[in-house]
Amino acid sequence: MDEPIGISERHPAKYWHKLDDSRIQCDICPRDCKMHEGQRGSCFVRGVADGQMVLTTYGRSSGFCIDPIEKKPFNHYYPGSSVFSFGTAGCNLACKFCQNWDISKSREMDRLMDSASPETIAQAAKQYGSKSVAFTYNDPVVFFEYALDAADACHALGIKTVAVTAGYMHDAPRREFYAKMDAANIDLKGFTEDFYLKLTGSHLKPILDTIAYVHHETDCWLELTTLLIPGHNDSDAELIELSKWVAQELGPDVPLHFSAFHPDWKMADVPATPPATLVRARRIAMDAGLHYVYTGNVHNIEGDTTFCPSCHAGLIVRNWYEINDYRLTADGHCPECHTLIAGHFEKFVKAFGAQRIPVVMSRTI
Repeated sequence: MDEPIGISERHPAKYWHKLDDSRIQCDICPRDCKMHEGQRGSCFVRGVADGQMVLTTYGRSSGFCIDPIEKKPFNHYYPGSSVFSFGTAGCNLACKFCQNWDISKSREMDRLMDSASPETIAQAAKQYGSKSVAFTYNDPVVFFEYALDAADACHALGIKTVAVTAGYMHDAPRREFYAKMDAANIDLKGFTEDFYLKLTGSHLKPILDTIAYVHHETDCWLELTTLLIPGHNDSDAELIELSKWVAQELGPDVPLHFSAFHPDWKMADVPATPPATLVRARRIAMDAGLHYVYTGNVHNIEGDTTFCPSCHAGLIVRNWYEINDYRLTADGHCPECHTLIAGHFEKFVKAFGAQRIPVVMSRTI
């Protein structure tokens, strides 16, 4: 049974149309949810009230936090900087392995314990010295209007915006969304339709379309992340196909992160990813021609380090989210052979570090 949509939750939403049978269809993502008055979509946070589509989480958040940019993960977007992170609730995918299921799968609006206007978010990020604001924890596709208003407010104060997303969107909202994102880390969760359909309730092609669109048709910096789940998307054959697609469709310079799965949500019976699997995946991707391949959620300094693709010098040596050594020039060149490293860099002074600083917005501004 759908929960009633309260008056305070009725922020006008974009991308929907009325059907002949009195229902309304949401056009944000390929789920194409069709709803009667008072019903909510699969994401639970977009629904119909007073004959129009509304967003029920606008201005409300599951939490605000200052993180290292490497945690998102971004290794080529102002390394060492801090990012002001927030999310809401709900998700338009149904991943059985969700690592943030308590937020993304929540049907309890009381999880949205803090609130802030887009302008307040931008002001807080500036106050705390963050280089960027991240739309993360749950997918910003489902809080589209809130994210875009926050992006406008951030840009007005010189703050960058980054999206951490599964990339499951229709073309028109995709174009509007990425026009306002400075960087995106998109989950490429697997490389078969069977994986996407059975384990995420979605389809592979729209994800590939989003990734290709961002890389080829926008100025948004792109990095990719694949969570490797034992027995489901970690075979040599699938990793080879994934890596070949990235190399051929996007080129060698898009960073690819392989991260370790831990048992969670509806896949608690699946074992954690062995570190050796991530090392193997990294080698396969590099053999396919990719220059920047990383391992995550495991202790592996080599897999955390940015190497020069020409002379192989270690340029940014990381240990988890800590930067132990930084040798890139201010404009992103290798000091040994002067090769330009793909990404966005600036003069490095001091890394923010691995700290995580929760922020209660009602006490901040």
